Amino acid sequence: MSDRLPPLNALRAFETVARLLSVKKAAAELHVTPAAVSHQIKLLEELTGRALLIRKPRGIELTDAARAALPHLAAGFEQLGLAMRELRDSRAGSTLTVSVAPSFATCWLMPRLHRFLTAQPDIDVRVTARTRQSTSVGAQSRREAEAWLADADVAVLLSDGEFPGFHVEKLVPLTVTPLASPKLVGRGRLAPADLRNYTLIHDDMGRLYDGMDFWDLWLKAAGAAKLKLKHGAQLSHTVLALEAAAEGVGVVAAPPELARPQLEARRLVAPFDLRVPLPYAYYMVASEEALARGPVKAFVEWLRGQAAG
Repeated sequence: MSDRLPPLNALRAFETVARLLSVKKAAAELHVTPAAVSHQIKLLEELTGRALLIRKPRGIELTDAARAALPHLAAGFEQLGLAMRELRDSRAGSTLTVSVAPSFATCWLMPRLHRFLTAQPDIDVRVTARTRQSTSVGAQSRREAEAWLADADVAVLLSDGEFPGFHVEKLVPLTVTPLASPKLVGRGRLAPADLRNYTLIHDDMGRLYDGMDFWDLWLKAAGAAKLKLKHGAQLSHTVLALEAAAEGVGVVAAPPELARPQLEARRLVAPFDLRVPLPYAYYMVASEEALARGPVKAFVEWLRGQAAG
């Protein structure tokens, strides 16, 4: 066999499957389909001329060859991560990269970022948006944080805040309450039963995080879980749901902390006093190494101030 290395995707797929002993879990971690992972494993088996996995009714096992290769692959990917950090740290000292969820970027960060750029004109900020939130603790959440920070100095994650080995700060606690255009519901207070007169807008944020739809959560807390309501649009991101509500499509149950621009502009109002706290929040996550850099330190201090304000 040639000494040329197999495709990196195939090696990564094998290392992840071997570590988790599950194609499905590996696919979730790699953000691809199980079929794509299986294809990469098959490709690696063809290139090496060896079987790597033993598929059984209740899961998979590693062959002897795969078991012997796994520690070397794991060490190799760790070295690649170190190399990427070295490359990142060798960039101009005035540059920082922030990895955030799309709704947080649009609803919270972007309306404020001009203040940082004005205060720190010598620092260049690169913002990247990712759609995956962190839902688990321990080793898995550490790997998720490493994935978010692979090409970023700072990440803001929707999470329970458990990231062993990283500097973590709660940035924005979240609550849920119905929000709507004042043209649709007026500017006064409503009773839960009044919701029967409106179409409900849903977004996937709560459902994707812990399986709890925001409307179900709020109605239960309001003692109105048995109300028969008109269900309308299901939207993938909070920013889309908020905009639909602002345009009068219906009423959305969403975090008002993300709707501050629309609330301040009076494009949205909160017709109920009840705000239900969520068990997760937006957390700022960074390595201690990254926090030692001046631009990163300045940005984190600015984030703290904006969140406190």
